[in-house]
Amino acid sequence: MSDHYYTSLPLSSEKLFKIENVLIRGDFYSFYTAPGVFSSKKIDKGTLLLAEYMAVPKGHLLDLGCGIGVLGIVAAKSSPKTQVILTDVNVRATWLTRKNVELNGVKQNVRVRTGNLYEPVKKEKFDAIVSNPPVSAGLKVIEELVEGSKTVLTKGGKLQLVVRKGVKAIMKSMEKTFGNVEIVKKKGGYNILKNVNKDA
Repeated sequence: MSDHYYTSLPLSSEKLFKIENVLIRGDFYSFYTAPGVFSSKKIDKGTLLLAEYMAVPKGHLLDLGCGIGVLGIVAAKSSPKTQVILTDVNVRATWLTRKNVELNGVKQNVRVRTGNLYEPVKKEKFDAIVSNPPVSAGLKVIEELVEGSKTVLTKGGKLQLVVRKGVKAIMKSMEKTFGNVEIVKKKGGYNILKNVNKDA
């Protein structure tokens, strides 16, 4: 039986595979990947969509559940003044993310941490959170992700998620937590959802 990508310690092979020359936001990127992480053989279409259309602030951005680091690395390279933290519960994912930070030359404004949801950043504040959340882990996990975001977002900070399944339920959770939610972009069955933290 294969590992879930939201497992903290995958047991599958660590054999590396390289995805090369992916064009995102006008730049080319390459990424190391391996079994036991999300979308291990190619970059997920939802991740690519959010990478293209996410709003990247000049301040601090959190890539939550970063996988191999696509969103945070693209944010860091496209906006060098942005300070980016990438987190994942999966130790293999954060190991690969560190390799991909080096590979794409964004070490100067990036930090990578391992831990569940907001545990690695609970004393920090962010102007944006981006995530392709683990919908297959269940709605309860997504609700925890949404509700917890309010504790680490600045006033005016934005939570940006890309989802394909459970869109109505996730939007309901975002509306309940923030009092607002909008669909920023739809493409290929994927939806980019965004809301704004209006509280301090």
